[in-house]
Amino acid sequence: MRPILLSGHERALTQVKYNREGDLLFSTAKDQHICAWFAHNGERLGTYQGHQGAIWTVDVDPTSTIIASGSADNTIRLWEVKTGKLLKTWDFPTAVKRVEFNEDGTKLLGVTEKRMGHLGTIVVLDIKVDPDAEQSDEKVLTIVCEESKATVAGWSYLSKYIIAGHEDGSVSQYDGKTGDLIYNVNVHELGSPITDLQWNQDRTYFITASKDKSAKLITAKELEVLKTYVADTPLNSAAITPKKEYVILGGGQAAMDVTTTSARQGKFEARFYHKIFEEEIGRVRGHFGPLNTVAADPTGKGYASGGEDGYVRVHQFDKGYFDFNYEVERERLNRLAAQGGK
Repeated sequence: MRPILLSGHERALTQVKYNREGDLLFSTAKDQHICAWFAHNGERLGTYQGHQGAIWTVDVDPTSTIIASGSADNTIRLWEVKTGKLLKTWDFPTAVKRVEFNEDGTKLLGVTEKRMGHLGTIVVLDIKVDPDAEQSDEKVLTIVCEESKATVAGWSYLSKYIIAGHEDGSVSQYDGKTGDLIYNVNVHELGSPITDLQWNQDRTYFITASKDKSAKLITAKELEVLKTYVADTPLNSAAITPKKEYVILGGGQAAMDVTTTSARQGKFEARFYHKIFEEEIGRVRGHFGPLNTVAADPTGKGYASGGEDGYVRVHQFDKGYFDFNYEVERERLNRLAAQGGK
């Protein structure tokens, strides 16, 4: 896989996100702009300027008409994809760490930071997917995270639940309409923050990444942990690939903990695991620092990663990826091992 290297940011990447068709890729970083790229060739479509602080998060509605972003300047902003025009700004008392549209793009959630006497919250906004429409100022739902602040959150299928990952390693399920807490389950090591939460295509299950060096596949309805993927480094991001039964994990130690041996030991690689067998099957290297964010192309053709090094790398899978049959290969290796044992 020959990657396309995208160098539109001056500081560490915070999130990369494909649109539903997989032809556009959006990236945010600790600099103050959002970039839009054509996924197939890495050409830059444009930038969205206006935030006054590090941008933590971005999402695009299902029709690729508008994008939402959240920033350390304590705002969520709504932009028109085509023109880069700023459509709306919502102000909050603290930084916004995650935004996500629901399945039809009519609602947007935002996760706000716990700071300066303010508790962390999950807020919900009604959205009109029309650049000419006037957006409402009203926050239709506010969930206050009293126990442990939410670090990430997203909408399940049919907007039935809001699922949140917390700083203490637990996952919560809230009613999507009322905001009432239904379940809170400890899934990662206590005190190990959940750093990412990404859905499968029909939003019936999701994957979490955590600082406890593991990622978990969890059902949206029962919050049942289906699979656990164990890595050898703290994880910042995890994605589920469509078409093939794989998950992609990205991470690495924080910059202050990095030694010159870390890169040589392969801590800065995207790791592929078999979704069912939970076994690591390959790594892709390239970044010069921790991977802060990974995203799978929804068409199944590739993936993108964003690093502490300020680069976005877009990979298109080659023929070998699609031809590779893990089950057959696994059987062959088991046979060889059995023969060796004799």
